[in-house]
Amino acid sequence: MMAASPAPQRPKRILIVDDELDNRELLKIMLEWEGFESDTAESGEEALAAIAEHAPDLVLLDLMMPGLDGFDVTGRMKKDSATRDIPIMIVTALSDAGSEARARTAGADDFVTKPFHRADLCARIRAVLGQR
Repeated sequence: MMAASPAPQRPKRILIVDDELDNRELLKIMLEWEGFESDTAESGEEALAAIAEHAPDLVLLDLMMPGLDGFDVTGRMKKDSATRDIPIMIVTALSDAGSEARARTAGADDFVTKPFHRADLCARIRAVLGQR
């Protein structure tokens, strides 16, 4: 009698949060090329609503957005017991040490500056997901 093979793993679902449509579309294409599923949100408020409805495996989050920025979203997610364990990866044009320190203090798991290479970004996503 043959042993049952393990069930195939479902693709990891990533929420892309960025106020720029071009950035969301580019990231969505890159992630799907690498075998991830993705959803998008164009604001911090929309992101928190989407997360409450269906928690993703990871959030890719821009820092500079009108309304709730990435720092605010990170802080709110990490203070909420329902979302605190969802990994957050910041993807931003801000490359100063102060922004990275502030994001990590708020609870971000990783910090990637634009521009980035698809392979590097996806390797870092897999590393963050592997830590869970």
